[in-house]
Amino acid sequence: MRDSRHFAIRSKVESGHRLTFDDGMYLEEHADFFTLGELANFVRERKNGNRTYYNVNEHLNPTNVCVYRCVFCAFRADLKSEKGYVMSDEQILERAAETDRKGCTELHIVGGLHHQLPHDWYLNVVRIIHQHYPRLHLKAYTAVEWDWFSRLTNRPTRDLLAEFKEAGLGSLPGGGAEIFHPEVRDVICEHKADADAWIRIHREAHQLGLRSNATMLYGHIEKPRHRIDHLIRLRELQDETGGFQTFIPLAFHPDNTKLGADHHIQKPSGMMDLRVMAISRLMLDNFPHVKAYWVMLGIKTAQVALSYGADDLDGTVVHEKIYHDAGSDSPQELCVADIRRLIEEAGREPIERDTLYHEVVRQETDWRSGRSLQLVSN
Repeated sequence: MRDSRHFAIRSKVESGHRLTFDDGMYLEEHADFFTLGELANFVRERKNGNRTYYNVNEHLNPTNVCVYRCVFCAFRADLKSEKGYVMSDEQILERAAETDRKGCTELHIVGGLHHQLPHDWYLNVVRIIHQHYPRLHLKAYTAVEWDWFSRLTNRPTRDLLAEFKEAGLGSLPGGGAEIFHPEVRDVICEHKADADAWIRIHREAHQLGLRSNATMLYGHIEKPRHRIDHLIRLRELQDETGGFQTFIPLAFHPDNTKLGADHHIQKPSGMMDLRVMAISRLMLDNFPHVKAYWVMLGIKTAQVALSYGADDLDGTVVHEKIYHDAGSDSPQELCVADIRRLIEEAGREPIERDTLYHEVVRQETDWRSGRSLQLVSN
């Protein structure tokens, strides 16, 4: 990438001007690997300096039974499958108690769309956790789940979001976005919420004062133009609402999935992971943060990604099932000491954050165990 287009794009990036769809395609098709890293790191440091964020969190997947049969998913189970499960209130509260006891600031809640569970069951998950452990921030349910709740109840998603917010909902995760373009979406998840529904639900959440994340699933049947289209649609909504906090590129894990088997798809290479990370950082000029989700990328690639546009490493995670069912060979959890070491090895300054990116200061902490006695958000 050393022609006039290269210098025009570099000038745009350095002056803070927005890249176009054609610029994105040029980066996808012609940019050399190290130039991408250099430019993405420039933007990353302009926005966040040398800081790299992480949080202390756990995951809760209350059920894996799902009415949809997305071909990229290895987590879901049929209604009568031996693999299927539904957690009881007692099990849910036990997980919440563990989360609180470990000093976590966040519980991340997503799962299957169970054929026979009413909307009130999902509401109850949020309500009982918030009642018993009000300190925990509950980041719960993807736009696909909110769309399902609307179908169950024949109620507008905006009303449902407001109802859950009153019950203790703190923010929305970014899952379910996959790839927005219908050429891809109609193949990999044809029956669930489409791109317009996903965008509308996040708009409604932002209008209600709820922040959210955004994702993109890459490395399957999509093409570069589909990825750039996806990023621009997210950028346009962020222009409108300013409600997105973090973008998370999600590498497709093909093991145990129908999509992987039918199309003989291999897991994305580390080079592709870093290219997607860098281009995402360059295109999403209005997103404050880009996350290297170590569960999907693997620890080593996630470390390098901190110089390819990412400024967040996610957190301790614990009990993540969705991507491990699809073949992720990353650990089930990392302790705080390990996360801080990984960040420092990459030459960055580790900053613990809560879900809303307030810095967390632990007044008395044993970093080896991740235990803390008191939290203060600045």
